[in-house]
Order: sequence, then structure tokens, then C-alpha cells
Amino acid sequence: MTRLRSLPEDPVDRTRLPVDEWRLVESRPDGDLGLMETLFATANGYLGMRGTPEEGRDAHSHGTFLNGFHETWDINHAESAFGFARTGQTMISVPDSSTLKLYVDDEPLLLSIADLEEYERWIDFREGVLRRELIWRTPAGKRVKVSTARMISFSQRHLALMTMRVEMLEGSAPIAISSQIVNRQDFRDDFGKGVDGGPVTDKADPRQTTAFTHRVLEPMQDWHSERRMLLGYRVARSGMTLAVGADHVIESDAETEHLMDTSADFGRQVTRAHLEEGSVLTVRKSVAYHSSRSVPHRELFDRCRRTLDRVRRDGFEAHLAAQREYLADFWQSSDVQLPGQPEAQQATRWCLFQLAQATARSDQWGIPAKGVTGSGYEGHYFWDSEIYVVPFLTFTQPRWARNALRFRTTMLPKARERARELNQRGALFPWRTINGDEASAYYAAGTAQYHIDADVSYAFCQYADVTGDVDFERRDGVQVLVETARMWADLGFWRVTAAGVSSFHINGVTGPDEYTTVVNNNLFTNVMARYNLRRAARAVRDLRAADEAAYEALRVELELDEMELDQWEACADGMFVPKDDSLGIHLQEDRFLEREIWDVANTPEEAFPLLLNFHPLVIYRFQVLKQADVVLAQFLRGSEFTAEEKRADFEYYDPITTGDSSLSAVVQSIMAAEVGHQEAALDYFRAGLFVDLGNLHGNTSDGVHIASAGGVWNALVHGFGGMRHDEGRISFDPRLPAQWPELSFPLTVRGSRFRVRLVREEISFTLETGEEIEVSVRGESVRVTAEGVSVPLADQGPLLDDAVLSRPVGLGDARADGSIMTSFVPGDPEDPWEYPVASDPDDIVDEG
Repeated sequence: MTRLRSLPEDPVDRTRLPVDEWRLVESRPDGDLGLMETLFATANGYLGMRGTPEEGRDAHSHGTFLNGFHETWDINHAESAFGFARTGQTMISVPDSSTLKLYVDDEPLLLSIADLEEYERWIDFREGVLRRELIWRTPAGKRVKVSTARMISFSQRHLALMTMRVEMLEGSAPIAISSQIVNRQDFRDDFGKGVDGGPVTDKADPRQTTAFTHRVLEPMQDWHSERRMLLGYRVARSGMTLAVGADHVIESDAETEHLMDTSADFGRQVTRAHLEEGSVLTVRKSVAYHSSRSVPHRELFDRCRRTLDRVRRDGFEAHLAAQREYLADFWQSSDVQLPGQPEAQQATRWCLFQLAQATARSDQWGIPAKGVTGSGYEGHYFWDSEIYVVPFLTFTQPRWARNALRFRTTMLPKARERARELNQRGALFPWRTINGDEASAYYAAGTAQYHIDADVSYAFCQYADVTGDVDFERRDGVQVLVETARMWADLGFWRVTAAGVSSFHINGVTGPDEYTTVVNNNLFTNVMARYNLRRAARAVRDLRAADEAAYEALRVELELDEMELDQWEACADGMFVPKDDSLGIHLQEDRFLEREIWDVANTPEEAFPLLLNFHPLVIYRFQVLKQADVVLAQFLRGSEFTAEEKRADFEYYDPITTGDSSLSAVVQSIMAAEVGHQEAALDYFRAGLFVDLGNLHGNTSDGVHIASAGGVWNALVHGFGGMRHDEGRISFDPRLPAQWPELSFPLTVRGSRFRVRLVREEISFTLETGEEIEVSVRGESVRVTAEGVSVPLADQGPLLDDAVLSRPVGLGDARADGSIMTSFVPGDPEDPWEYPVASDPDDIVDEG
């Protein structure tokens, strides 16, 4: 039983974030600023703004981000070698336009010291607008009601709208509102500038972003008129270009005056008025951001003007209405309902809303690990997207899924270059990147994760099977499948035993678990590569049968030899999958059992995550997992394993999985539910559900864990809903938690949307749009119609005792070679008893 399961049912501070099934509400402004800035971030997949206060201070980390907008820098290896990543990429903060400073009697509103009679900030997931209302008693005794709103548009991805409304409740006073655009990338605060230098890459936590001390945004032009201002920039090293523009509309029953000025790094529009009691002043601010890899800023200025002109023509309310309509469509096809579970319902909808904010308008850019809510992980794209996020999109928002996959197609040229650099045929997608170049300086836990090729291919295959988008499969998907299959066939090799038995092996790779690196025959890699190889051969044959001209064009473009298809299938059929018969488990890799077991249960909480407290070589010597590896493979390719194998593998790997990765809990929840450890499944689900709202990993201030949010949907639909898909066939074997009265969710399959409703006694399906389709429930075929159909359920699957998860399997027992399996926690050499140690085999046997 890992430490992830010792959490309270609801780890959120409800005195500050009360329960509301459709809103995230903040009841007071004090506390963890970084956490709140992330939780209340607004974004659309292209543009994102952290939830900093309108006044600009106090703030943990200002940030306005554009997906893919980055700076590059040289990776300097102390000891370099051929093929090491050479160029780092970091998503940078673009000029911040969210600031609307308020002064009453020349006194600034600062939440940290203001006398607030009332305060509430919220974001309604159906509206997508961050709102705040407060009543401020000023030092002079005036009472002022301040209402603000901030929206990042889903329908117009370059657009942000902001409003500040000031009402004088008691007294009268001069009022000033300073609406600003500030280059915070090169100015650390409102008053000071960064110093010259290079990138600061020496950071204690590799999950955090790189800081720059050189000028990053080079000013190109600033311009303003009576109501509009524009600033243009070029990024120093990457050469990307940017323009930001803002318009203002002022409404008041009092006389107002306006001042506007711009400089290289600063734009300001100041509105002044004298408000009598009962008077109101409203400032409406529309902002446009446009970026490019190389287009001159003058062209981007024109694009900003066109965006702002539409707002000037249509008004704010039209865009607010479009936002509500956009999100209404999203929720109709995505909302997972948990009646009677208000805390879980709120957290689930918050996670789904974050997925929309990360993907809706990424528009063929990738999906950063933190979306555009924070700078964590440098703004890089990982394999997390294809395995944890794209499945949600495929089953709910197919157009968004297509965009996410189309991004990988555009990366193929650089993936081919990377494969050549590593002496491989085909294409090798980078483990972490923004522009297509590998940006991981630590190859053992980065570049060695070749499994990303199979993950990307898996997402393409799943999309084609579920959506039926044959055109995309034949135009884009087949190219990705061919090039990744070539890489696997070239990377692996054949081994022949003395008895003449041959098998295909893949050596020197790292699987999803980054605590076990550069190993031979990682099970996840081999199983996923096998699927990649088979689907590639099939895709080419299907294309040849369906469209001879398209097949011929592919053959010529990729110099494809038909004999390659037979080779891929032979490699797949001969793929070696390591297994230990004495324990009855699949091995994570060939030599996994040769290591001593890390005593996870007795490791002090302050020692987690292990990656921040132990040298990698210490971790690599043990049987200990950062995240699900074998267990993840058995979820993704479940039809290739028996129920008995899944249970044995889950019970072996669960006690030695630390959950140091936010990706792990949701997968462990899914497989715990399937094999029958249903209490563990619910515990792990909560650990994934509240990763950010409860700040369970202590780094939510760096941005939302987008993949974990996607995993929450997977845990609900695949874990408790029991849904599986294989070659386009949809099946259900539910596992509704005993505490839950009901679970329901919509799915879109081949253009038909239907809702699944699960209660303890039955599962039902109702067609909402499209043609009738076939699914199966525990082997029974079911036709989904508009009238609805129900299938009785005898139970919710097996119920196993979780006690077996409390300690590693086989601890104290003899292995196949006669040695004894022991567990241990590395300690401080100056104080070897600082950490509990259990290294004496006799003691362990006595315990057993």
C-alpha cells in the first residue's frame, strides 16, 4: 500500500475553497498565492493567464503564456558526447496585460493589506470567466465595491477581455484606474529590470522552468492612439515574433479623463474620475495577442488590429455569449456526472475544464505538460499528451484530438533527423520538446524513452478506430505508423537460442518509469512497439486496397519496400516479453528482480519525491518505481494479458510504486478497479482527482498537471465505468465504487454520441446524436438506441482484500536462484539510522 492511499477523502481546504459543483470559489484572498494563481488561471490552449490579482500585486509568479512561444538556449554538458541534446527550449512569459490598478484617494488597492468587508472570487465552468467581487473600506473610511472579470476567449483564440467596475457605496473620492501592459519577462517586477547574463539552468527541481538573465524580448516597436496601444517584440535567440494590442471602453455617470502612453516595455491607459456616492466607473479592456515563428511584427500589428476591431464592432456581450455557447457544447459531450458526490463532482469538472483550457484552441500546436497555466517543465510537450489527454479528446472532442495528432505529423521531419542522429531508420520523436528538437539534457531518463514512438502511434490508431476518420488515417496516420515501425524494426535485434528458438529484443531503453533506466526489454516498450509494428503493416495494406494512387504516392515518398511489412509483422510476432515463472509476474525489464527492493512503506515522507533526495544511481539500484509501467501497458493493451496476469502484476508492482509522478495514481486506480482491489482504486482515484486542488505534489504553483487531469477522466470512464476499446470495439465491465450511487458520462464513437449511466444494479445507454451503434457488456452485445437500453448487473466485479498491497510480494522468500528478497531504505551515511532499515533476511522471514 503506497503513501498515495493515506490521503483524506477530501484534502482541499474548504474554509477557503468551498464546495460548488459548477464553480471554483475562493472565499478569502490570503494563503498560498502560487497555488491560487494556478487554480484560477484562465486559458484556451493558445493563450493563458495565471490567476494573479488585477492589481498586479501581491503575486507569486506573474505569467501570460502563448502555446509554443519560446526562447532557445545552448545546453552545456559538463561531459558531452555525440547525439546529446544541444539546444534547450523554454516557454517564456509574454507581456502581461491583466493589470488594472485601482487608486481611491490616491491609495492603491492591495489585497494583502486592504480592509475587505466582503470578498469572493470564482470561475464558473459553464461560463469560463474569472470573476471577483469585493467591498473595500479605504484608509479614509470610504466604502467601494469593486467587480472584475477576466476571460480568455475560446471562440477567438487570440482574444482576452477584462472589466473593472468601481461603485462608490459611501463617501466620494477621486478614482484612477491604470490599465497596463508590462513586459514581465525582462522586468522582474514593476520597478526593476533583470541583469545581463545567460540562462539559469542550475535548479534544484528539474520540473521547474529555466530562468533567463539576458534580455529575451527585444522591442521592435511601440505605438498608441487615443484608445489603442500596440507593442511588438522579437525573441532574442529563437527569433519568434510577437505583437500585443489593447483597446479600452470607458463607461461612467461621472466626467472622466484619459491618458495613454507606450514605451518599449510598457503600455498604460489611465482613466481618472471623481465619484460621488452611488456613482459607477467601468473600464472594459480588450487585448489581442498574435505570434509567429518569423513573421515581422508589423504584420502581427495588423492582425491585432483586426481582432480588436471585431470587439469594437460586436461589443463585449457578444463574445461573452459566444463563450457560454462554446462551453455548453463542450459540457454536453464531456460532462461526467457523480450524483451525491459534491466534492468529487466539483473536482472532476474542474479537471475537465482544465483539459478544455489546455487543448481547445491549441490548433495544431502540442499540449504542454502544464497547458498554458504555468511555466513548469519549460512548457514542453511530452508523451503524456498521447496517453493521458488525447484519449479524452478522441471520445469527447474528436476535432481537438485531430489537431493534437496533426501536430505530431508536422514534427515528422525533425523526428526523422533525430532518428538519423541516433543511428536509426524511420523517425524518433523527442521525449520533451517545443520546436521538434530533443530538449532533454539527461538522456537516461529522457532520450532513452523510445516508447514515445509507440505512444504517438497508439494515439493515431485509437483515434482512427474510435472516430472512423479514414481520411486522416490514410493521409497523416499511415506516415507516422510507417516511420515509427521502421525505427522499432531497426532498433531491435533477433536472438536465437541453442534450441533454435528466435525472439526479437529491444535493448538500452527506458520505459515510463524513470527510476529504472537504460534497460533491456522494458515490457511497456516491447508490448507497445509490438502493437505499433502490427498496426503499421495493416495500415499500409489497407491503404493499398482502398486507394491505389495514395498507396503509390506513399511508397514513392517514403521509399517503402513491401517486404518491410512482412519484416514488421515478424518482429511483432517474435517480440520478447519478459516474465518470471517463480513469481508468476511479468518483469518490468530483464534484470529487474536482481535488484534489492526499496522499502517504500518505511521511507520517511520528507524523502519523497525520491528524485529530489537521492542521486539517480542510488535509485537505479533498487526495485522502486516512480510511476506505473507494466501496469500501464496492461491497461493500454489489456487484451494481450489474462485476468490472472493482471492481478499478479498489479499486486507485485503496487507496493514498490512511490507515486512520485502525478501520472501514476490514475493508472493504478484503473487497474486496481479491474483486478478487484476496489478500495485501492477509489483511494488512487482521489489521489489523482485532487493533485492540484489539494496541491498533493507540492508544485501546483508551477501550473496545472494536465495529464493527470486527463487521467481523471480515464479513471472514471475506464476504471469505474469499465469501458475498454480494442480495434474499435467498445465494451464495458463496470466497477462502481460502493460509496457511489451513480456514475454517468457521454461518449462519442464514429460520430454517434451516447450517454452511459451506471448504477449498482444495471448499466444503461441512451443515444443522443447520430446513428445507432453496438457495444458489449461483459460479453453481451447491446444496441444503443435513442429509446435507451439497460443491462442488469449481477455485481460490480471481484472484491479483493487490499492487505496484500501492504508489503512487497515475496519479501523474505527465496528467488529462483535461491537468494532471499530483502527490502531497504538508503540512509544518511552520517546517521545510518536516520531512515528505518530492514536488511536482515532473518528478520524479514520472521515477520512473514
